[in-house]
Amino acid sequence: MHMKASDHPKGPMEIPVTIILEDPTGMNEDGSDKREHEVMAAEGEHLLEVAIRNGVNIEHACGGVCACSTCHVYVEQGMECLSEATEAEEDRVEEAPGIQINSRLSCQCDIEKAAAGGKPIVMRVPAWNRNAVKEVPH
Repeated sequence: MHMKASDHPKGPMEIPVTIILEDPTGMNEDGSDKREHEVMAAEGEHLLEVAIRNGVNIEHACGGVCACSTCHVYVEQGMECLSEATEAEEDRVEEAPGIQINSRLSCQCDIEKAAAGGKPIVMRVPAWNRNAVKEVPH
């Protein structure tokens, strides 16, 4: 499935984002077991775009159009830097396993600004969220 990129204008790559993988098996494009990725993002990108562009294979069955809940992540820091959840996103995220107060769909989290003090936006990808196409066989 191809991902729908955000249609917002994008700024320079100057916003730090940390992606934490609870279980990196099958998630890293390079096949590594790297658990934490410190990357740069642009205002206007959504978190799913940032992850995919940096070799982190987050599941996104609907292609990033808010029609499923497979790209569910936990935003642990920097929620104030992201677009607010829409009613459609809230409806979809309720379908995801393991929802928490900081649950979001990464395809719907548009980066609107950098965090104060240069702190990174931090998102954690649950262990169950693996791209089935890239998953390591059992």
